[in-house]
Amino acid sequence: MESFYDYKKFTILYVDDEEKSLKYFVRAFEEQFRILTATNAQEGLKLLEQHPDDIGLLMTDQRMPGEKGVWLLERARQLRPRIIRILATAFADMDAAIAAVNTGAIYKYVTKPWDPPQLENTLKRGLEFFMVQRERDHLLREKMSVLHNMMIADRIVSLGLLAAGLSHHIRNALVAVKTFLDLAPAKMEEEKIDLNGLRNPDFWREYYQNVQAQIEKINNMLKDLWSASEKPTFEFSDQVSLRAVVGDTVARLKDGFAAKKIDVENRIPDTLPNLNVDKPKFFRLFELLLKDEIASLPPGSRVTLSAQLLDGGPVEKRQVQVQVSDNGPGLPKEALRLVFDPFVVRSDSPMEYGIHLMACYFIVHHHGGRIEAKSEAGQGTTFTLRLPINPSQAPTALQTDTDFLQKALLSDTLWERLISSE
Repeated sequence: MESFYDYKKFTILYVDDEEKSLKYFVRAFEEQFRILTATNAQEGLKLLEQHPDDIGLLMTDQRMPGEKGVWLLERARQLRPRIIRILATAFADMDAAIAAVNTGAIYKYVTKPWDPPQLENTLKRGLEFFMVQRERDHLLREKMSVLHNMMIADRIVSLGLLAAGLSHHIRNALVAVKTFLDLAPAKMEEEKIDLNGLRNPDFWREYYQNVQAQIEKINNMLKDLWSASEKPTFEFSDQVSLRAVVGDTVARLKDGFAAKKIDVENRIPDTLPNLNVDKPKFFRLFELLLKDEIASLPPGSRVTLSAQLLDGGPVEKRQVQVQVSDNGPGLPKEALRLVFDPFVVRSDSPMEYGIHLMACYFIVHHHGGRIEAKSEAGQGTTFTLRLPINPSQAPTALQTDTDFLQKALLSDTLWERLISSE
């Protein structure tokens, strides 16, 4: 019967103080499995620590000089709970085997001398069990990530709708304020009021200029909110070079970077295939990302942009992964969780409210991609974007969920087969 599994994907570690037993084990099973061996429990533990992600199954003899096999199995469970653990014991060691089963330290036990065909079947089933667990864990993490992004998107949509309503009323009020301020100098001239005759005339001039500047900033913020809350009508009819888009954006923002002495390095290769995009919104994506870096980074920082073509399928159905990394102060975990929230302050500047990142999230999402942020306090922040080369051929959320459910059902079927079979 054809197997679903590659039994050499993960390693079997066999621990036994008898050299002949180790050699016989290797000779019997080296064609079917990848094998590591150790002659005592301490050596076996060292191999587990050296290859924590490579070993899928541990089989150990019970009676060995020094620490016993059960000791090693318990340490393996603490180090990597998913590793399949098998105890090899003689009939005289049944008490040890029963104790190991009762404490949950082992998957199965086999008696010595073992029967090669029967042991081969046990090893295969153990590795299958291990791989099914890994697949299940991977699918759950994948699904949790999808649900997390959906929750963020839902919250941002709600905030966008709220912002759209607020911006309408706030901008109307600001129009009245701005009109008053614009008319004030003319009115003073008409009434023959001399600013120089007022107390602290320099203060009033500076005050007037600052208020005008703040009104302009608020208006720009509200425009971004309004744009983010609008229903997208994206058309992916433009083909662009990613390196060229980033280069053009960096050039347009050079004054902002220069003012804070921020160094920008464009490592995006020009060999990447062109992307099908909505050109105005795609340019806006990188403008907002880099503006966020300018707003949040301290002077003298560095920003690096890189990209690579991800493997899988025809070129037109593949994705490009873009990373925007900085060496800034980074974000604590509680702030990272809300990084795409427009009302979370990312820096000490009261001008920065996360609106740029909210708009970025929408633009990436409606291009059929994903954007994530990773950061550690004191070690900088990295934004990772996955963008399809052709968004019109990118899988929809429904297709993604269907694929997930099919994989999960397959895993459930295999899980039941593994547990119920004798």
